[in-house]
Amino acid sequence: MQGIWTTERIRAAEDRLLAVTPDGELMRRAAFGLAVHAAGMLAEHTGSVSGRRVTLLVGSGNNGGDALWAGAFLRRRNVAVSAILLKPERAHGPGLAALKRSGGKIVSLEDGPQWISRADLVVDGIVGISARGPLRPDAAALLEHVGSPVLAVDLPSGVDPDTGAVDGPAVVADRTVTFGALKPVHALAPASCGEVSLVDIGLRLSEPDLHRLDTADVAAAWPVPGPGDDKYSQGVVGVAAGSATYPGAAVLAAGAAVRATSGLVRYAGHAADVVRGQWPEIIATGSVTDAGRVQAWVVGPGIGTGNEGRDVLRFVLGRGVPVCADADATTIIARSPDVLDARDPDTPLVLTPHAGEFERLMGSPPGADRVAAARSAARKYDAVVLLKGHCTVVAAPDGRALVNTPRGSWLATAGSGDVLSGLVGALLASGLDPWLAAGAAAHVHSLAGSLAAGGAPTSASGILAAVPDAIRSVRSYLYDVATALSTFYEHCPVLTSEGNTRASRIALCTATRKVLQDGLGLI
Repeated sequence: MQGIWTTERIRAAEDRLLAVTPDGELMRRAAFGLAVHAAGMLAEHTGSVSGRRVTLLVGSGNNGGDALWAGAFLRRRNVAVSAILLKPERAHGPGLAALKRSGGKIVSLEDGPQWISRADLVVDGIVGISARGPLRPDAAALLEHVGSPVLAVDLPSGVDPDTGAVDGPAVVADRTVTFGALKPVHALAPASCGEVSLVDIGLRLSEPDLHRLDTADVAAAWPVPGPGDDKYSQGVVGVAAGSATYPGAAVLAAGAAVRATSGLVRYAGHAADVVRGQWPEIIATGSVTDAGRVQAWVVGPGIGTGNEGRDVLRFVLGRGVPVCADADATTIIARSPDVLDARDPDTPLVLTPHAGEFERLMGSPPGADRVAAARSAARKYDAVVLLKGHCTVVAAPDGRALVNTPRGSWLATAGSGDVLSGLVGALLASGLDPWLAAGAAAHVHSLAGSLAAGGAPTSASGILAAVPDAIRSVRSYLYDVATALSTFYEHCPVLTSEGNTRASRIALCTATRKVLQDGLGLI
């Protein structure tokens, strides 16, 4: 699980490290890493490094100093480096001196456009994590001449470092190189940051402010059947969704639950015949009172917001099992919060609002700080809140929060949210922690969207069809890890040294593989 820290925490950690580090060493360490990535981008986009042209956009802060020092390092590889100083009187002194000594060229603001237009790579060192708000007009005007890849120092200038919000002119980077730790902007503004690379500078940080699930986290959490499992032990999920007029929500939500796990799905609602026809493995009934026992409920998509919908939601909330409340269910809760009286306080609840539903639940839109908004809603409703959007934020009542950074915008299609609710419900029925269940479901959901799209717009039905491939892709990551571990154990110098026989190495490999097999059902 990746940790993400707020800029306030990062600055405090940097101050502690600077206090015990020789003057300038930390910046040179960061700048060298930046130069390595810059050289890599030149090689990738032009085929070589030597003789290529890099233009630095240099502001007055430490990010400008990082850019200047990186330019000096690039000069050692025979890169032609020019620096445009947006505030010459406040440029970082040692960095500027280093660039001049290396033969780098200082360019006036007036001559900047021609140097930018001829560059093979532009480095954005305009502002750092202490800045807020959009770019100033002179910097914004320079960006109009950029035609080459852009490498951002720490974050794209003009993007809020703690919320990822863009309120005006801002840099759109092809790659962002950050130092020490990931900041919220790197997870919340993927379209602005591009590919994010982390350079270790030795920061020491405690518990993160925000998390992002790794593929390995999702693979380890996702339930798969073991030798002792049957359809009941893997989780029975009930789905109360859709109507005779709008059966699609029922088909999508129930189908996602089927494809998420190998357990049992019970459907209850007016679309029973349609659901049964599409998914013969589902036990379908016309009413939630006839559905039978389940270990979690998905309720809301397409049930309507009238009296019948309220009765269905109230019944489901009173069953004492985890509930994923989506779509119409969130609207009912917002309009008739007394329905929550049917819920035992200890019963897990996951709410999955989009921005409009969130506004109904909370009385105001999420705003720029979506993490804070989700946390506030989670506390108010004592529930895990999955706030949908380009980046999905999942917050728990205890303050834990994670973000799922998407693979494109392919999920912006009608019905995709119904698929997500089915995934969440299936994971809840398997016994997974609701916060982790919501995060893992969002991860697989976005991957399924990317696989279904394949570079072209897709539909919710296409996303649903791609769910097994998404799960398979996630789990294959662990197989690759297991294979790498086995290879390592076979060839590790320590293990192949005298006193470690081939038999002992094989035994270690076998033990490792058994742990992976028993714990993850993988090999």
